[in-house]
Amino acid sequence: MNHSEHPLRLGLIGFGCVGQGFYDIIEQQPGLGLAVARIAVKSPNKPRTLPPDRFTYHADDLLHDPTLDVLVEVIDDAAEAFRLVSTALRQGRRVVTANKAMLARHLPELVQLEQEFGGTLLYEAAVCGSIPVVRTLDSYFSHEPLRAVRGIFNGSSNYVLTRMSEAGSDYATALAEAQVQGFAETDPLLDMGAFDPRSKAVILAAHAYGAFLNPDEVLNLGIEAVGAADIAYAAARGQKVKVVASVERLPNGRVAALVTPQLLGPESPLYAVEQEFNGIIIDAEYAGAQFLAGRGAGGHPTGSAVLADVLALRRGHRYGYARRAAAPAAQLTEGLELDAYVSHPDAGVLREVLTWLELPPDALHPDSAHPYATGPVALQQLWAWRKELRAAGIFVARRGAVRTVADAVPAHAEVAAVA
Repeated sequence: MNHSEHPLRLGLIGFGCVGQGFYDIIEQQPGLGLAVARIAVKSPNKPRTLPPDRFTYHADDLLHDPTLDVLVEVIDDAAEAFRLVSTALRQGRRVVTANKAMLARHLPELVQLEQEFGGTLLYEAAVCGSIPVVRTLDSYFSHEPLRAVRGIFNGSSNYVLTRMSEAGSDYATALAEAQVQGFAETDPLLDMGAFDPRSKAVILAAHAYGAFLNPDEVLNLGIEAVGAADIAYAAARGQKVKVVASVERLPNGRVAALVTPQLLGPESPLYAVEQEFNGIIIDAEYAGAQFLAGRGAGGHPTGSAVLADVLALRRGHRYGYARRAAAPAAQLTEGLELDAYVSHPDAGVLREVLTWLELPPDALHPDSAHPYATGPVALQQLWAWRKELRAAGIFVARRGAVRTVADAVPAHAEVAAVA
């Protein structure tokens, strides 16, 4: 078929980094048979690369335009994105979104709207930029049991850790450099506090295990308190600090999800993932471990994932969510523990933290220049004190696998059902 004779008419909502990148890719490939017919943006005063008459300033205009074949939503506002995407699905429209925070919070409802009104929603660009992990899990591994899906899901924090490791920068200097490079926002909390990879882990849990998790119940610990001494501690042991998000099947059959800094050695493929790159390990029961790596952010890499979804919609593709009917329960904090590394420049502060985390006093290593402690910590304690740990500037990293604690009853055993 010659697509140029009947080009797919697209309505693009948002023209920031991703929207601009997606538009550029389409303009450079006229043979795709795609036309960005209308573009909606929020501010009429922002300088843009296209003339003003190419834009409308009311996204609802695109919702009310029946000549548009596909709506592409690439804005930052999660609440507005949900309003637009949910309205479009109620109209039975075909929609592509890149908004991971919105999806993590509303995925069960959006899937239900798809089923009820006959629309289609694809969102490869919401997870790890150019890496095709959502469709890989949903299609290729739809019926193979998975042991785990884990990886580096945030390029901003990975860039900061790389600069601290390679250049000897402190956290503030590395973060400022990431912001200048455009890898980190002016308000870095979503990235450095590991809220962004938490959203992505929640989305992948739906495709890896059929589990629709509440992001507010998934523990995420960031790198705001990481220091040069922590990087040096890891390096002295042949390791690097990486923020790792994991969704995994526990020995009891339940699903655990967690995002924390982790000390990794060269035996892990994630050890070599540097700068703003992302890496994902899919550990399958029969196929074994598969490793995917690529650019996790940026206009053109993420725009390429948006394009892949648009072309998939033209072919009639939709996610199957094959595992949701037999989704396991989630065990997110209680009954789990990990081997932790905990540090703070002030040994007195650290001694107080040991009581919070129920670590014995002898877990504190007597290095006055670099006070730190190691030992088994219950995830429930990290969960209970997560805000206090962040406020006190405590750095926490895991040193190994999550373990189940015998005879513990999970508090988070419910999985949101999707009709």
